[in-house]
Amino acid sequence: MIVVLTGCGSSRHATSKNLSSKGEKQRLIYRESDEIFDKFKRKNKDKLNTYTLDYIDKYKYIALDKMVEYKIPASITLAQGILESRSGRSELTRKANNHFGIKCHKDWKGKKVRYDDDRRRECFRKYKDPEGSFNDHSLFLTTRSRYEGLFRLKPDDYKGWAKGLRKAGYATDRKYPKKLISIIEDYHLYIFDNLVLNKDSYISSKEINKAKEEDKQNKKRLYIVVSTGDTLYSIARNNNTTVEKLKRINNLKDNNINVGQKIFLK
Repeated sequence: MIVVLTGCGSSRHATSKNLSSKGEKQRLIYRESDEIFDKFKRKNKDKLNTYTLDYIDKYKYIALDKMVEYKIPASITLAQGILESRSGRSELTRKANNHFGIKCHKDWKGKKVRYDDDRRRECFRKYKDPEGSFNDHSLFLTTRSRYEGLFRLKPDDYKGWAKGLRKAGYATDRKYPKKLISIIEDYHLYIFDNLVLNKDSYISSKEINKAKEEDKQNKKRLYIVVSTGDTLYSIARNNNTTVEKLKRINNLKDNNINVGQKIFLK
């Protein structure tokens, strides 16, 4: 059974059974993912694809679960789902709950649908619900020897995974790795990997380095908000300044700050 959680005006689908069956760590990851992604979604709703933002919000719990269970980066699972299903809008996804374009193969005993792909009326797997598709995606990667090398990568190396998937034969499109990496970085999907790994920083090293470079150009001291535990008070205290001064310098109307936000210190 899939449980629907309502919050901040959107519906969310938890994974198998209900949240009460999850451990405290898993429930904490869910709550933090909601908090962080809600802020990201509000900030970028006019800049990024609405269907993709909604897709991430709807299926991020499942991707987080699969990373915990199978060690597949949540960012990769979500990016592949977005790309393969056209953010949940492809005909195959809508009719068969097939988010990853997985074909029947000889060992498939479940329901089937016929769909034109490389050839006319190819056989694809049909699932009762989306979670079945996500489960099969995880099993597909963990039970086939050609993907073994991926699991020797660091669990947050989404670039290595993206390149490795194509190299192992998951896709023939030369641009497949670039497409996955672009989706992950545009929608900050690495946040979910970092949550599972319990990292303090929820933003990428690429963003941090970019901000540092901007800092040099502006000749201003800069702090980047890297976790939900950061507050204006803690930033002020650690940099020998005051909350009121930070608010004045950064034109802040209140004490609210977001992960990834740049705070000038002088």
